[in-house]
Formats: sequence, C-alpha cells, structure tokens
Amino acid sequence: MNHAQLRAFHAVASQGSYTKAAESLHVTQPTLSDHVKSLEERYGIKLFKRHGRGVVLTGLGRALLEITRRQSYLEAEAEQLLSRAQGLISGQLSVIADSPFLVVPLLGEFYRRYPGIEMAVKFGNSEKVLQDLYELRADIGVMPEYIDDHRLHALPYRKDSFVMLVPKGHEWARRSTIYFSELEGQRMILREQGSSTRAIFEQAMRRHEIRPGEVLEIGSREGVREAVAAGLGIGVIAASEIGNDNRLHPLGIRDAVLNVTEYFVCLKEAYPMPAVRAFFELLEAQDGGQV
Repeated sequence: MNHAQLRAFHAVASQGSYTKAAESLHVTQPTLSDHVKSLEERYGIKLFKRHGRGVVLTGLGRALLEITRRQSYLEAEAEQLLSRAQGLISGQLSVIADSPFLVVPLLGEFYRRYPGIEMAVKFGNSEKVLQDLYELRADIGVMPEYIDDHRLHALPYRKDSFVMLVPKGHEWARRSTIYFSELEGQRMILREQGSSTRAIFEQAMRRHEIRPGEVLEIGSREGVREAVAAGLGIGVIAASEIGNDNRLHPLGIRDAVLNVTEYFVCLKEAYPMPAVRAFFELLEAQDGGQV
C-alpha cells in the first residue's frame, strides 16, 4: 500500500466515477485505474462494483472510505495550519446552502477578512447539503433543521418564520394574516421532496388536520415565487427570502407557529481545518449566532 493508491481510491470513492476522479487529481484514467487495481490485488479484495457508467463501494470499500476521509482531512488540516501561521493567507473553503439569502452576505464578510481563501458555494435542498458534507464535496453546509448525528458539528445561527405567498391580485392580498384552517383545499406550491421547508410545513398541516388541494412541486425557491406570481397557487417560503417582488404578497398565519432555525454544520473532522474554524468563529461573533 502507498499514498498514491489510497489517494486514488479516495478520489474514485468520493466522485463515484473513474473519469471524474482522474479529472480531480489531474492524472490519466489508466494511471488511476492501475493504482486502485494494485491496491485490490495486493490484498485480494474488491473495493468497487460497476454500476452503470460509474461505480459503487463494496462493504469493505465503505469502511476504507471512512479511514481515507479522516486522512484527507488531516492532510488538509496540516496544509491549512501552515497557511494560518502566515495569517490564513491561502487555502480553500467550499460551502453548500439551502438558499443564498443567509450565506452569501456571510461569505462576503469572510472574503473581506481572508481575501486569500478560495471560496466555492453551491445550493441544494437539505438532503443534498448532507450528502455533499458526508461525501466530502463541501466543507460547510447550511440547512434549516438540526440533525442529531455524532459525525457533525452544528451551530444554530438564526430563527426564521414561514409565510404564505399569494399574487397581488389574490382575494387575500388585502390581508396581513390568515387562519391555518383557510388553507384547507387550497392549491399549494411546495418545494421538492427532501426540502426541509416542505417537510416542516407538511408536518404542521398533519398536526392541524388540514388537507390541501392539489400540490404543485417546484424544485427551487425562485421557482416557487414565479409560480405564485403566475397565479398557480399559494406558496410557502421563509420570511427572510421574500425579497422585493411587488408581484407577491406575504401572509402570516395567526393560529400556528411555523418557525425554522438555520444551522451551519460541518463534519467534526473538518472543524479543525483553519478556514472552516475561522468561518465558524465569524458566525459566533455575529449577533445572529445567538439563537
């Protein structure tokens, strides 16, 4: 066993594909395949099984990935520790969030403090946030729910409430609030399965024994707003994400509390990495970090 073989295995396991792994390591695919094959042949084992155009891990492969994940973070921690000794002038930080409204201003503040850190940000629902964290495609995640998982370090940051969105021409557009029961039988516009916003709202509907009418599923908050503006139904969104769209009218719910707390999370192995720790220190210094 050597470092190159383990590095090759980790890349293929993380990317789920020899092609993508070779691109990420800037090596040829045959070279990568030889490293993995040599590792398997030395111990007489199988680490991957073919699955369509990609690969999936065997049971032994999953166990080895847990080890190489820790090794990967230790290497990154060592590299960033040396960078931090120079004032955190270099390094990388990748973030995945459930929406841009909270995380983008914070990334802006982080950039002003540490302009030498290369940052990448992408967006997805809560299910995608967790998947990218567990598979090491992101260092930090932002999501509106607490996950009780010993592998995660989590910081509650800000509490937000849900509102209902209707178009300006709607019969409720002159009101500021509605009763939850008024949603009975209404056509609703909800995020896709895997979204915490949808899960929290549907749980509240079940508690209050309210049955909506037809549900239109939309895969993004921007899509929800556009569908509401087009008169396709009543949308559900966090109050902080309404924006300044004069086509839409927000409504609070008088007799039900629908709150959500946004959490910043990372794997515990990632927290000691200087860039990750510096970002969490920034969060803790913000007023919003005191939930």
